[in-house]
Amino acid sequence: MVHATKNAMRRYGVMYALLLPGLLYFVIFKYVPMVYIAAAFKDYNVLRGLWESPWIGWQNFETFFNGVYAGQIIGNTLLISAYKLIFSFPAPIILALMLNAVTSNGFKRTIQTLTYLPHFLSWVVIYGLLVAFLAPGSGLVNQLFNTFGLERISFLTESGMIRSLIVTTDIWQSVGWGAIIYLASLAGIDPSLYEAAKVDGASRWRQLWHITLPGIRNVIILLLVLRLSAILDVGFDQIFIMLNPLNQENADVIETWVYRVGMQEGRIGLATAVGLFKSIIGFVLVLGANKMAKKFDGQIW
Repeated sequence: MVHATKNAMRRYGVMYALLLPGLLYFVIFKYVPMVYIAAAFKDYNVLRGLWESPWIGWQNFETFFNGVYAGQIIGNTLLISAYKLIFSFPAPIILALMLNAVTSNGFKRTIQTLTYLPHFLSWVVIYGLLVAFLAPGSGLVNQLFNTFGLERISFLTESGMIRSLIVTTDIWQSVGWGAIIYLASLAGIDPSLYEAAKVDGASRWRQLWHITLPGIRNVIILLLVLRLSAILDVGFDQIFIMLNPLNQENADVIETWVYRVGMQEGRIGLATAVGLFKSIIGFVLVLGANKMAKKFDGQIW
């Protein structure tokens, strides 16, 4: 065993050396901080440190779940996550299928460039664009409404519209970048399958349903499993920059609540407890999704 390990190290030493920085990153920034999970069960005091802070058991969890805003925060998180899963997840697949059907390479490259450019914009810049277009007073959309005698709409402060705005901007920002993976998968489908289908008289819809979608099935399932693992990660930076007291009722989520409680109020133990709860839910979901994917073995079409 030891001799085999030495031979492997001697033979693949360069590859192990290339792997080392990645391993160190995960150890230092992912595994070592897990020690501070203990803060979720303590009345954590920064001055006293983790080990000197008093142990309070499940009190932080009870404080959160018995709180007034627990139901609202969890409900907002689940609703926004569900909306993003239903609308944002299929969007790159649809775009990739549409681009795959385009025969003009110039037009295809132009659309690809226009759709994945928003991925490189920060949410601060995107919010600035939203203000320019949707602000109640100076926004372009409301100025057009005023020109045609329509009532101005406060898109950014209207509580009933904030979830739709979050999902819409998420699709616009991520659809082009997400489609790259599916386009790469589509490029790997054997063209002879389409030729054989045409000879058999299959329509474009039949080719899409029986060749194209099964060809990218495994990629879809893999990305779905990864998406489910982060189902409660609704995008802190996006929601934080769009959150204000007028829309907070429908937009405040676990991540923004944890930030306020942990960073602004200094209640580190309570914030850690809620973050741990969110992580456990994500862990259970990814295990369930992975088990379901193995059960069906990808045979969904």
